[in-house]
Amino acid sequence: MDVFILKLILTPTLIGLVSLAGRRWGAYISGWLVGLPLTSGPICFFLALSHDEAFAAAAAAGTMTGAISQSLVCLAYAWVCRNSRWPTALLASLAVYAGITVVFDVYRLPVDWQVPLIIFTLLAILRTMPTVVENKTLPRRLPAWDIPARMIVATLFVLGLTGISETLGPHLTGLLAPFPLYILILSVFAHYFDGPATVIRLLKGLLQGIFSYLLFFLIVNKFIETLGTGPTFLLAVAAALGLQLLIAGVRKRYSV
Repeated sequence: MDVFILKLILTPTLIGLVSLAGRRWGAYISGWLVGLPLTSGPICFFLALSHDEAFAAAAAAGTMTGAISQSLVCLAYAWVCRNSRWPTALLASLAVYAGITVVFDVYRLPVDWQVPLIIFTLLAILRTMPTVVENKTLPRRLPAWDIPARMIVATLFVLGLTGISETLGPHLTGLLAPFPLYILILSVFAHYFDGPATVIRLLKGLLQGIFSYLLFFLIVNKFIETLGTGPTFLLAVAAALGLQLLIAGVRKRYSV
């Protein structure tokens, strides 16, 4: 199958399914699912098909670093949304993402240093997230165009980034692949329609999902050049889903 056609099918399908699941089971589950590499994973896969395994491995290393920028975006939006409207929270989050991306583009961390740093950062941010506050307004009915709009935006982003990846190079492409597109889309919609409490629940779920995101790209970085593209991505998907289910089971048992 042509890579372009695969992009057009896989990206909107993943986002549509996750959006429907989130609407069915609530904000926390929506965030938990979006913590999976739904856009950055396909981008890395398409890079392997379009370039080679070495390019994809280097991009995966940059994408792992993006876990830090994603988690800091969650923290920024969660705190700002408590007392501000969505445009202010959105701009603050984008400023945080841009600053962190510039820093990590200049100062490139070795992969073996990234893992403990990312885990420490995630645990610290989970401890400093604001507590859930009560909504001041009743939830509104989401518009019919909500999910189609998410699917279209995600597909355009994946097509655009993979299209200019050769110009950007593997490291910067990897840093931009985890752009918090769905974090911000879901957060803005939840903020506008349901209020800060829903946003904070969503972002806490997403933060716990980023551990699986980290495992996914660690496997891609370490094994794609030896195992090949297909087996490595199958292994990465299985490992990420397994860890995601394990985290869900621990949270359900201990209410964490």
